[in-house]
Amino acid sequence: MFFKEDIVPQGADRWIHWLAPVAACAPAFICFAPVPFGRDIVPVDLDTGVLFILAISGLSVIGILMGGWGSGNKYSMLGGVRAAAQLVSYEIPRVLSVVPILMLYGTQNLRLITMAQQARWFNFFPKWFVFYPVIGQISFLIFLICSVAETNRTPFDIPEAESELVAGFHTEFSGLKFAFFFLAEYAYVFLASAMAAALFFGGGDGLWVRGGIIPSWLWFLAKTSVLVFVFLWFRWTYPRLRVDRLMQFCWKFLLPWSFINIALTGAWVLVH
Repeated sequence: MFFKEDIVPQGADRWIHWLAPVAACAPAFICFAPVPFGRDIVPVDLDTGVLFILAISGLSVIGILMGGWGSGNKYSMLGGVRAAAQLVSYEIPRVLSVVPILMLYGTQNLRLITMAQQARWFNFFPKWFVFYPVIGQISFLIFLICSVAETNRTPFDIPEAESELVAGFHTEFSGLKFAFFFLAEYAYVFLASAMAAALFFGGGDGLWVRGGIIPSWLWFLAKTSVLVFVFLWFRWTYPRLRVDRLMQFCWKFLLPWSFINIALTGAWVLVH
């Protein structure tokens, strides 16, 4: 893609057209800073790591809107508006799905959250958050579904609906600019999988043997890779949702269940 011709449409805003891929791509790589890739392998050990990732990752929607507006193309603009509506909507239940984890462990530091999950039930079964009865499964499912929507993956690829919008917000992009948009998309897929591995599956913690011969970073990459496969699996399996049903699913199903799960977690904390 680096050697492909960079074509700028005649009616495009050149500066916005040039900045849009950068604005979409840069936050994706900044977000990896507080991710614990294994035991004592944290690039930046932030006390507000969860908030940092959720806040910075939300900035990419600006790049998508800039791409749609700066192209001077009605299909691109429609794709950009759809993306903004979808990403802003699904960000709410995604954030709320993480709240039970913060309530239970009392910290936003991803390293401390992974360390807290290294305990064992009955000195054998991993005490990862996903295995907490009901609250863990609900949180994980909401986080996973919203992450698929946040990364514009099927069945939530409304901003890039090829059968309706040509290619969506990146219709008029070519060469390296086009590559940046897709680099950002797959970087967010890996980031969402890495976050899920850290928040719900104990990060670099082993399955049954604590420590052991397999290093923690390899456990972390294995869990992340399985979750990336789930993202791809969704794309191969499910058809695209209709726009109105996509938004209804967020506001009428995921959001209420997020609040219910927070209430259940509060009850769990009080009882235990």
